[in-house]
Amino acid sequence: MSSPIAVKTLIVGSGPAGYTAAVYAARAMLEPVLLAGMQPGGQLTITSDVENWPGDSKVEGPALMERMSEHAAAMGAKIEYDVATSLDLSKRPFTAVCDSGAVYHAETVILATGAQARWLGLPSEEKLKGFGVSACATCDGFFFRDKEVAVIGGGNTAVEEALFLTRFAKKVTLIHRRDSLRAEKIMQDRLFKHPNVEVIWDHEAVEILGEPGEQGVTGLKLRQVKTGETRDLAVQGAFVAIGHAPASQLVEGQLETHLGGYVVVKPFSTETSVPGVFAAGDVTDHIYRQAVTSAGMGCMAALEAERFLSAEGE
Repeated sequence: MSSPIAVKTLIVGSGPAGYTAAVYAARAMLEPVLLAGMQPGGQLTITSDVENWPGDSKVEGPALMERMSEHAAAMGAKIEYDVATSLDLSKRPFTAVCDSGAVYHAETVILATGAQARWLGLPSEEKLKGFGVSACATCDGFFFRDKEVAVIGGGNTAVEEALFLTRFAKKVTLIHRRDSLRAEKIMQDRLFKHPNVEVIWDHEAVEILGEPGEQGVTGLKLRQVKTGETRDLAVQGAFVAIGHAPASQLVEGQLETHLGGYVVVKPFSTETSVPGVFAAGDVTDHIYRQAVTSAGMGCMAALEAERFLSAEGE
């Protein structure tokens, strides 16, 4: 294990929250170190077109994250493409141990670990991951050119995935267990108007059919939620888009959480239950979950870290 590296502010996670925190922390002369994590840039790196980022009527998610990363580095933040495997918040300085063996002693920590895709929890789903089962259309859509695929879900993520897949797939079937979608109305309008999209209402996937290997996914077994009747749907790909869960495993049992793992912060603040530890972005936000609100929280976290250290004379 390496000798500990002392830092004023350690930012765990990237994405809009992490990168914005790095910009503001660097400008406050906190010499931040940002651990980019397993997916540098977060969920936006697997998003195709972003149409609600102020100043860009349309920008690709990976390009936006690259710009944010470059901005943070230009301000003086040190970005390490490493993964924090443990985080000890029991005493200051806080200790982070990384996959590379690097160890950081941090006076303040900004948690910006985001969220991860939820899965259905079916044994057949697990068996066929990588063989036609995916949670990322922008990652895997190309492999389904001229095939028929299904998207499972009813929120913004599901509709975005379905619309993206129409670029490649011959037909996209959206499966939703309710009789209406939760997605934004503008997204719903685009979906319903697309000639290659069909929606199956009031159904849930109870099994994914197929075998690992060259054959892969061959279909879905669907159950009508009101009658219990089942039917098979022939598809060659299944995309699960039922939301995300906060990536708060690092701080489980150390910070106060609620609603399935979201980190609790004080009202109008990013302060957590441990002084000197701040949380920003989707790891704490179960309401808005937008890039722009995550960025705003990243700004708040950096400013609050600077004020916390200033109050201690550091």
